[in-house]
Amino acid sequence: MDWLDPEPFLRGTAWLDGKRPVRADPDDLARLPWDVAARAELPIGVRIEFTAAPGTRAVELRYRAAVPDPDDPLRDLRHCFALWSGARFVGETCVAPAAEAVVKLALPPGGGVFSVYLPEGQAPVPLALRAVGGALSPAPARPRWLVHGDSITEGWWSTRPARSWPATAGRTLGLDPVNLGYAGAARGELPLAEHLARLPGELITLAFGTNCWSKAPATADWLYETVRAFVGLVRKGHPETPLLIVSPVLRPEAEHTRNALGATLTELRRAMERAGRDLAAEGDGHLLVLSGGPLLGPEHLADGLHPNDRGHARIAAAVAEALRGFSDLPVGPPAPSVR
Repeated sequence: MDWLDPEPFLRGTAWLDGKRPVRADPDDLARLPWDVAARAELPIGVRIEFTAAPGTRAVELRYRAAVPDPDDPLRDLRHCFALWSGARFVGETCVAPAAEAVVKLALPPGGGVFSVYLPEGQAPVPLALRAVGGALSPAPARPRWLVHGDSITEGWWSTRPARSWPATAGRTLGLDPVNLGYAGAARGELPLAEHLARLPGELITLAFGTNCWSKAPATADWLYETVRAFVGLVRKGHPETPLLIVSPVLRPEAEHTRNALGATLTELRRAMERAGRDLAAEGDGHLLVLSGGPLLGPEHLADGLHPNDRGHARIAAAVAEALRGFSDLPVGPPAPSVR
């Protein structure tokens, strides 16, 4: 089969800069902090999704990626591509890092709908794909779920991109998660709210706040007003889109320790939740709040801050359950599984 343009097969994409999936508006980077712009270059959560006709033995994906410097400790880290069918992990293929390469993933017999999760290191860019012994077509579109947050949303310390909580909850609910998590950031940057307002999406989740304790210290009053302003800007583009606010999950060192401006993470969490509840009480009938505090215990943290795979799974389950509280929750086609 001839090589196919990957764009119709891409999922989890916010913007394209040429062929490169990016996670911030490439025409509006000047207003963003440098760390947000840098993280936005990584294809976090981007997937190739396709329907394979019966008899298709494999899929080949041609891609290019950055080449690490010779002294980069991650230079030899292989690129791993994970194949899923609905909520079931099928297998993984890893290849040596290269500026341009082709990876081949074997498919189970019988055809079906599959997702290929791209590796995130060195910002791989899909160039083309093709079937081996059959035919491919783009997978059915699912409702787009815009998920904004920090490194926890980005998926830090999950063992694979497909194990992050947005990816897991997306599979559970049959959604197309667009991961807009920015490690070290998500401090209420209002230009990002305007980016969200311009993105098409049928569902929105805001899960930030922990970096407002130390990375850019805030007071509870500041975070309360910032959350209100952030939601207000998002609502300019999504006036009735279901929106879930998730307050920060457990961070033991910060829960009762005051930051440089005198606020504990417990106080910041309460301020964020109060802002969401007040907006709902004032007439936003499409807004719900999930408290992140009770979701994890210390045993679910890999480093005292970021969840391990069990922690990501717990967040995913709680978020999926909270999203089911929307009477107008968009529903995608049932998640297929391997035959």
